[in-house]
Amino acid sequence: MVFRSCWKSRHKNVSGAAGPRWIRPGLAALLWFCVTQFVCGAVGETKNVVQKDAEFDVTYNDTVTSENQTIYAFNHTISRNKTEGVRVTVDVLSQGLESPILFVVRQKQAVLSFQVPLILRGLYQRKYPYNHVGRTLCQPPTRALSETQYFFVDVSTLSSQGTNYQLRVSRVESFTLQTDKKFSFTASPSQPQYFKYVFPDGVDTVIVKVNSDMTFPCSVMSVQDIQCPVYDLDNNVAFIGMYQTMTKKGAITVQRKDFPSNSFYVVIVVKTEDEACGGPLRFYPLRPDELIDAGNRSKAIDVMVSPAINSEVYVMGMLFCLGIFLSFYPLTLLMACVENKRIKKRDLLQIPADTSPAETGKIPGVQYEYGSFADNGSTLSSEAITDSATSTDNNYGYIGQELLKRRPILNHSQHIAVSIERSLDSVGRSRQESLSSVEEDDYDTLDDIDSDKNIVRTKKFLYVSDLARKDKRILSKKYQIYFWNIATIAVFYALPVVQLVITYQTVVNVTGNQDICFYNFLCAHPLGALSAFNNILSNMGYVMLGLLFLLIVLKRDIIHNRAMVRNDLNALECGIPKHFGLFYAMGTALMMEGLLSACYHVCPNYTNFQFDTSFMYMIAGLCMLKLYQKRHPDINASAYTAYACLAAVIFFSVLGVVFGKGNMVFWIVFSVIHILATMLLSTQLYYMGRWRMDSGVLRRIVNIIYTDSIRQCSGPLYIDRMVLLVMGNIVNWSLAAYGLIERPNDFASYLLAIAICNLLLYFAFYIIMKMRSGERIQCLALVCILFTAVVWGFALYFFFQGLSTWQKTPAESREHNRECILLSFFDDHDIWHFLSSIAMFGSFLVLLTMDDDLDTVQRDKIFVF
Repeated sequence: MVFRSCWKSRHKNVSGAAGPRWIRPGLAALLWFCVTQFVCGAVGETKNVVQKDAEFDVTYNDTVTSENQTIYAFNHTISRNKTEGVRVTVDVLSQGLESPILFVVRQKQAVLSFQVPLILRGLYQRKYPYNHVGRTLCQPPTRALSETQYFFVDVSTLSSQGTNYQLRVSRVESFTLQTDKKFSFTASPSQPQYFKYVFPDGVDTVIVKVNSDMTFPCSVMSVQDIQCPVYDLDNNVAFIGMYQTMTKKGAITVQRKDFPSNSFYVVIVVKTEDEACGGPLRFYPLRPDELIDAGNRSKAIDVMVSPAINSEVYVMGMLFCLGIFLSFYPLTLLMACVENKRIKKRDLLQIPADTSPAETGKIPGVQYEYGSFADNGSTLSSEAITDSATSTDNNYGYIGQELLKRRPILNHSQHIAVSIERSLDSVGRSRQESLSSVEEDDYDTLDDIDSDKNIVRTKKFLYVSDLARKDKRILSKKYQIYFWNIATIAVFYALPVVQLVITYQTVVNVTGNQDICFYNFLCAHPLGALSAFNNILSNMGYVMLGLLFLLIVLKRDIIHNRAMVRNDLNALECGIPKHFGLFYAMGTALMMEGLLSACYHVCPNYTNFQFDTSFMYMIAGLCMLKLYQKRHPDINASAYTAYACLAAVIFFSVLGVVFGKGNMVFWIVFSVIHILATMLLSTQLYYMGRWRMDSGVLRRIVNIIYTDSIRQCSGPLYIDRMVLLVMGNIVNWSLAAYGLIERPNDFASYLLAIAICNLLLYFAFYIIMKMRSGERIQCLALVCILFTAVVWGFALYFFFQGLSTWQKTPAESREHNRECILLSFFDDHDIWHFLSSIAMFGSFLVLLTMDDDLDTVQRDKIFVF
């Protein structure tokens, strides 16, 4: 326009110049002439502008300097029913990079400009020049049935030397993508590609799938609305629409409601560097202005657009999910009815609930025999306690001797006789008091009670009656704290989690950056604002089965309380002491696991992975505490101590995710803490808590090693406990060594594996010791064990499929994406949610029912292990 004004000013009659009305015509003409002459002198009076009528599919070889400008004029006819792309391809044949050529494409509704060589910037502002550039022109929509449009390509430069170039404008015949038809093409950083897709009638949602056989170079796929300009370069592709990086796979679900024109562009851009896709970091330039040769970064890509599922599949998926987990409710009700009939039949064949043993001449549990622990039918001999008191040459030997002098030890038959006599003489006393072999009423001072604890807990063979001496009401309140604490934790934990994931989802929807969340994009079905509704829905099983378990525990709790009120002998004096607080906490933790797992899958990434694992740690810890509580009700950890330890575990989980990747110092510190914690816990379990951590602990350890191992060459006093703890230490030390050597990226899963290994080891020990003690597993518990083991096996198979992983880059994670495998709605990870929730529910039932065979066995005949 400036050139045109200069040319007109030279041939214009000065006297005819126009100007403001308040200036006289002669002065205005002189002023206008001076301004135009100054501008024309600034831009160069000798600029030669040449306009050429150009044609499609013709290659133009020409030279451009600062003294000439070439304009190529094109025209083409577009129709409303057919869309054709127009592509401009430019090659610079000269090697000079100081003065690039500027190409400006002027269209009806847009202007596209680019320079050649095209300089694209990478990480740390590194510069990559490209002499071959290809750009596709945007196609503004037309309302007319047919319309002829004009566009111009202006070529100019500021270089005084001639620069040779080639220009070619061609039509892209296959510019519109067809449904379910694969389209192949090649793209590079300087030659991006994009194509148009129009929603067919009756299709509201489609999935754009992009595949390549080449991992690198790294690429970006974008979905943009039909508008000009189209952002198709590495430095601006993220400005609009939805986009994601990709190596071999990429997929974006597109809904019609997000595009008012019922159509969109699929844009493919090859990045200048591969760091965003996990590729190697290229070398630094020697100078800030140094240009780096990018090499050949062409990539062959396939694009296919397929219709997504319809609303009927959504309904079928939700009904399937509800149907599976609702079916457990009538099944559980049926099993409860069968179990009630069995219990009533057992009660009819045994002693009536309101009849004492003395009235019937029978003693509960006498018929129950034990195997390897019993010594000729006697439960506890004076030799056993004497050996226990004298052989442990530690802090409590003299206490044991004094207590043995003051109190005779009863054998099994005497103990039963004394128990019967007490039950007859204590009509005014509550039957809820324990029939333990040692009563707290027999002592006058607190020191006597502590001395008795030292003797009882260091006996060679312990019975549940020895560790169930505390008041049941106090213990019941102690274990109820587990439930109330976890309920409080759940509320204060879940509220900020929900708020945070809503923010994540909002950011994804607003920015269009699909690298924020690590979905299985090939099976991510949106619903409303949620990007992957199926991953959220599949967590329903944890909530529904957790609620069902709470109802089962509540039923057992009510039945037990009624039995206690009517002074049922079995409830008062037989079986494992019934404390349901930990069971309530386990059921609540299972429900919270479902809620937090659903929150995590709203936008799964490495910053919120602890949402999905925190209550897994709690479930593993609570299950271990419940196993220990069964045989050690008086000395189990308090809720405050337990949750403090679990909080420390979660704290290390967060530190491991943030700092643990390849950090040797962190792994050394964690491994040392892991080994020390294992040793301290082993000592606590071995001595039943009857040891002190003070300045004399090392001296006592050396004394025990000298007297028991070196001087007397005696074996461990508690062989079974020693076997368990030795195996536990071997497993944990091995896991610590593995973590120190391998330093796995997924620290949260590594920590969870430690918890699960310890839980499985303790559970296996419990089952083996139960069988060794002559106890049996009832049919219901055995069915639960076998069913749970099978379900866990299938669940772990689907878990290790690894459809996505936040330990890698988003592009590398998408390489693991796979299609839906169930009802075209659920993927492998959804099936893991289904099966793992069922397996956890079955595991809880195992813990609830595995000791039902002891409900009629006297507690002083149930071994502690």
